[in-house]
Amino acid sequence: QLQLVESGGGLVQPGGSLRLSCAPSGFTLDGYAIGWFRQAPGKEREGVLCISSGGVKANYADSVKGRFTISRDNPKSTVYLQMNSLKPEDTAVYYCAAHPEPYCSGHVNEYAYWGQGTQVTVSS
Repeated sequence: QLQLVESGGGLVQPGGSLRLSCAPSGFTLDGYAIGWFRQAPGKEREGVLCISSGGVKANYADSVKGRFTISRDNPKSTVYLQMNSLKPEDTAVYYCAAHPEPYCSGHVNEYAYWGQGTQVTVSS
């Protein structure tokens, strides 16, 4: 079964940082663009950041500009989401997903493989 596994979520105070990791199970990330999405209670899943197979980055959420960064370590087949200066409105379940093309897309339904999600809660 092909899927992704996220880790690194948790409870953090406003202004704090977290780093999420995304690793594949049953395949490698070679040739896939990887996107991070998030879904807050009562809201639709939204794209956050994406990184192509060649390392080109795309931002789909203006609210995270300057605070979140995405990177990938191809030898480790892992993608990271570094989240700094966290705000309560960043609270959500964060998902990583693999796009079956080397380039990024902001459309949820174009991603083939998903992780189970990791909860990020920003609260004092």
